[in-house]
Amino acid sequence: MLKTRLDLDRIRAARRVIDPVYLDTPLYRCDSLSRRLGCEVSVKLETANPVRSFKGRGTELVTGRLVGQGVVCASAGNLGQALAWSGGRRGLDVTVVASRWAPVVKLDRIRALGATLELVDGDIETARERASTIARRRGIRLLEDSLDLETCEGAATIGLELPGGVDAVLIALGGGAMATGVGYVVKSLFPGVEVVCVQPAGAPAMTLSWRERRVVTTGSTGTIADGVAGRYPIPEVLDDLLAVADDAVLVEESSIIAGMRLLLEHTGLVVEPSAALGVAAVLEDRDRFAGRRVVTVICGGNVDLDAYRGWVYG
Repeated sequence: MLKTRLDLDRIRAARRVIDPVYLDTPLYRCDSLSRRLGCEVSVKLETANPVRSFKGRGTELVTGRLVGQGVVCASAGNLGQALAWSGGRRGLDVTVVASRWAPVVKLDRIRALGATLELVDGDIETARERASTIARRRGIRLLEDSLDLETCEGAATIGLELPGGVDAVLIALGGGAMATGVGYVVKSLFPGVEVVCVQPAGAPAMTLSWRERRVVTTGSTGTIADGVAGRYPIPEVLDDLLAVADDAVLVEESSIIAGMRLLLEHTGLVVEPSAALGVAAVLEDRDRFAGRRVVTVICGGNVDLDAYRGWVYG
């Protein structure tokens, strides 16, 4: 039995709480991409929803349990959009703290969805500190991505929608909500399926922590994959990850860009860098995945188009 904070019955029950617009997202095998990568690749499209990322699954659980309360979170962009969407539908006062250097497209959408947006001069870790201060001073709910079980178990509902007849599932690894959530369901239902978590080499803290089985922090990050660029792994989340992940790998920026380009060329998908991590992992280790059946989760599509053009067409 897997020893984690997650629970399969709660995850199944979560599907009754989450707005159906986030559930049963497209999952299909892409023959063109498969031929290019040398393995049978299926994509799970978590961008086909109002906030273009998987984060809405978790924020639906959080806001569904809040009545007349305010809520604040730190976000690289996608969580903030999701919380604004879910909280706005329920009449909640939502505050999002983000880095002023986060992608403008994400910041603009947070504002457009009605949340109060506060910008800080720093990265996501600086934003977390400020969000904690706001929650304490105002006496409102602090939503902490990956630490709060709702974010993990909401993301875990993706796992309930994956098939068992595959060899590996490739999951982007940042704070760990999606990796631990989906990994837990996959290992609970299909123990023989390999769970491979993928992180940029420029933001390796959680992967290094997984490898050393202890929290390893980093002083800075350097990656275009802003959505997974944390520096301080959460101990409880690391424990969950150690229980469910078969491997955690690091990929180079050039492979992430190549993955984005391949997803555009072979699936027609415009994705943010974090969503291309699974493809990048296959590109960097073709022999490992050759001839195997893999699923990669396309976790987000909120990308600055000017930056995207520079990466993909530059």
